[in-house]
Amino acid sequence: MVKLYCILVFLLLVQISSAQQTVGLFLNNSTSLNGYTLFTHGNSKVTYLIDNCGNEVHRWDQSTTNPGASVYLLENGNLLRTGRINSNFNGGGTGGRLEIFNWEGDLIWQYDYTSNTYHHHHDVAPMPNGNILLIAWESRVESELELAGRNPTSISNPIWSERIVEIKPIGSDEIEIVWKWHLWDHLVQDLDSTKMNYGVIAEHPELMDINFGVTAQGNNTDWIHLNAIDYNPDLDQIIISSRHLSEIYVIDHSTTMVEAANHSGGNSGKGGDFLFRYGNPQSYDRGTSSDRVFYGQHDAKWIPEGYPDEGKIMVFNNGQGRPGGSYSSVDVIDPPLNSNNTYTISDIEPFDPANLYWTYEADPPEDMYSSNISGAHRLTNGNTLICVGREGNFYEVTNNGELVWHYLMPVGNAGPVAQGTVTTNSNAFRATRYGTDYPAFVGKDLTPGDLIEINPLPSDCEIYSNPVAIRNFPNLEDIQVLNNPIGNFIFIKNQTKEEINIEVFDLMGRLLASQISQNENIEISASNWKNGFYTIHISNRERKRFFIKKLIK
Repeated sequence: MVKLYCILVFLLLVQISSAQQTVGLFLNNSTSLNGYTLFTHGNSKVTYLIDNCGNEVHRWDQSTTNPGASVYLLENGNLLRTGRINSNFNGGGTGGRLEIFNWEGDLIWQYDYTSNTYHHHHDVAPMPNGNILLIAWESRVESELELAGRNPTSISNPIWSERIVEIKPIGSDEIEIVWKWHLWDHLVQDLDSTKMNYGVIAEHPELMDINFGVTAQGNNTDWIHLNAIDYNPDLDQIIISSRHLSEIYVIDHSTTMVEAANHSGGNSGKGGDFLFRYGNPQSYDRGTSSDRVFYGQHDAKWIPEGYPDEGKIMVFNNGQGRPGGSYSSVDVIDPPLNSNNTYTISDIEPFDPANLYWTYEADPPEDMYSSNISGAHRLTNGNTLICVGREGNFYEVTNNGELVWHYLMPVGNAGPVAQGTVTTNSNAFRATRYGTDYPAFVGKDLTPGDLIEINPLPSDCEIYSNPVAIRNFPNLEDIQVLNNPIGNFIFIKNQTKEEINIEVFDLMGRLLASQISQNENIEISASNWKNGFYTIHISNRERKRFFIKKLIK
């Protein structure tokens, strides 16, 4: 009897233990931005899209490769994905393949950007014109390195430099190279006056010291290790992030390819030289270790127009080797941008700002740390979504640092894991939240499915309806819905002097009306609609900007 009793107690304890939550959704409150979060595990061929309760609403699982790091949901509903393929470039973040799948999961375009001398890695950036920016290693051999002024004692053969390429997808498996930039064209060195690129480092913050980072990285072949790229269409500029040098760089995209290889031309007049750099002014001899801000950072990007703190730059600062202990932070800087889209710098000081505009740290700081990968981005409601990559932890925090959403990715190397499993090294490069108003979701079936984890716990999670976020035309007054509540007609005033696309949807996402017009005064019939709530989407012809509003009849 005692033996049976002990067995029953043991089984009860096992049941209680197994019911403890270890993965999935831990928190969702009403101030979290209602939307859908996109992510993938670094060793999984599946890309997931979940709602704020952790329910799967869509997935793409048709790829044959693990991710090359980043994935993006495009405004037309397609998935842009990088893939990891074999090559003689075997550094962290290796990719090589770019894929586009439609919403239904059909592979509609694929291209491998790789050869014996170059190879795509880490990230891509979709552009409003449908083109794609990518970053790629390019091999530089010993003779090139010596001629360029690299210290002979720090030459491994080869060393990888970096390039940026803008490609236009063509057909199902081809590209056109539209634009290209090479870091190799923008070097400086102070070691040997008989070699190329000789100069005073501190006098050339617009150039990369070919010998910087040698001490820290030894003979590391992957010298720069770019891990992020972002495009700002309003500035026509590109930002990139170097993990190994703990710096971010901004360059001019408005140049021709000839100008991009030189030091003049483009909107900035500076050709392909750095317009701005930040994070580690030791790299151009204008600071010491005490001036360093970034430590192996990832995911440098601009906060988009129309979002709180638009135009500023957000970075996930991994913090590996940070003085005072290794911990991660999310940092926002306000760059010294001039009216002509150049950046201010003195003759002797490093680039401003001297202080961060905003930062988020855990309490205590060491509670949030990822030695590599990871990312963060601003949401339309002013909150920030954070991916602590090594843990697979996704956090949404307010501007005041309040935690309002928390999800631990329930996926391991072998796929979804059971509730109660303790995951390690979850390996999420990034997680991206798209608001419910994101154009990709128009007309799509987003019926909540099951939770991703196996044997999930019962949940009473509630989806909260936030006010619809609005991404506007340059001037809000250029587009006006004149009546709300509406009657038998919707009256719209269009002062943009350009053709606009108008679509109206019910709450189930069904398209009720569609019209393209360049008229100043536009009427949409609503006479056959029932009383209730509707959503009107207005965009310009290129669908670069959107005006979205809730309507009541």
